Amino acid sequence: MAKTPVFYSFHFGNDAMRVQQIRNIGSIEGNAPTTPNEWETLKRTGKKSVENWIDQNMKYKRCIIVLIGSETAGRPWVEHEIIKAWNDGKAILGIYIHNIKCPRNGTSRKGENPFDQIKFANGKKISDYVPCYDPNSINAYGDIAENMSNWISHAISNKAN
Repeated sequence: MAKTPVFYSFHFGNDAMRVQQIRNIGSIEGNAPTTPNEWETLKRTGKKSVENWIDQNMKYKRCIIVLIGSETAGRPWVEHEIIKAWNDGKAILGIYIHNIKCPRNGTSRKGENPFDQIKFANGKKISDYVPCYDPNSINAYGDIAENMSNWISHAISNKAN
């Protein structure tokens, strides 16, 4: 089975180690990880450079996966990526990752749904159309590994945008 190309959106500073574990699942083809130094260097080059990096990395992806940690909602680049994905007609889904154990910090509190914060002119929120999955707290990694391909397929076949 061919791997589906995806783009991961997440709060880099808070969740990079949790996200790396999800990248290692291997059932999908995700964008290559950026190191903390690369991300900080990119951010210092200015807003337009970051937007261009996002555009290039999202270009050929079929699905955008927002990995939701304790502080993901309200992050400006995550919001930008969600809006861009929606406007580009990409499939989108969210996965809560607070129960993935970080080697440094363990698990964390469940964050707010970032799709709740983005509203259309008619008052509806993107969360009215985009699914978010909250994996089993006892084995979050296993639940994600077992179900991610199906979640992606569902998002692709049920795009509302």
